[in-house]
Amino acid sequence: MMHVRHAGERGHFDHGWLDTFHTFSFADYFDPAHMGFRSLRVINEDRVAPGQGFGMHGHRDMEIVTLVLGGALEHRDSLGNGSVLRPGELQRMSAGTGIRHSEFNPSPSEPVHLYQIWLLPGQRNLQPSWEQKAFPREGRQGRWQLVASPEGRDGSLVIHQDATLHWVDLANGDALTYDLAPGRSAWLQVLDGAITLAGQPLSAGDGVAISEERSLLLAASTPAQVLLFDLV
Repeated sequence: MMHVRHAGERGHFDHGWLDTFHTFSFADYFDPAHMGFRSLRVINEDRVAPGQGFGMHGHRDMEIVTLVLGGALEHRDSLGNGSVLRPGELQRMSAGTGIRHSEFNPSPSEPVHLYQIWLLPGQRNLQPSWEQKAFPREGRQGRWQLVASPEGRDGSLVIHQDATLHWVDLANGDALTYDLAPGRSAWLQVLDGAITLAGQPLSAGDGVAISEERSLLLAASTPAQVLLFDLV
């Protein structure tokens, strides 16, 4: 069973400095039919203007994964971490018992385009933690690249939830499958380009909730980037 969440159906706010799309209910956007999927709670696609960003603010009991598609994002947090996140890198922050952070576009001229994803943790009151890793593009060209898992398998980020996150770059005409174990569900998010999933055309910003399926077949209609979450 597959349910498509088209890009144009998402919540959308243009604040001038921030142009943001919400796949699920978030902040001032509320849709009781879209409160999340399995352990996925937030998928936000943001474009932040040069020199702008999110000031220091707090979270707790959430696994937060950030992926930059264009530009750069500067991170600071109450654990003393500081970094600049660029395309090809992912960042994971486990808010646990409480963490404060800021996210800022350090460029004076270039916007930053990013996805921020929240997953509910497998348990509450974890020790807050943070990590950032680069994932070479050749590792995902035409194949699934594991970028987050509970045990940090194959150099992936560690997330405190029974979920794995996979990233792929597809060339025009590439086809790829993904097999789901019994009892598992998936969320597929098209980051850019266009694909078909089981013959269903999808384009940038589209997402798909997948359950009770055993095998997924993707084919790229144009060069495309896709994220896939394997979930209980």
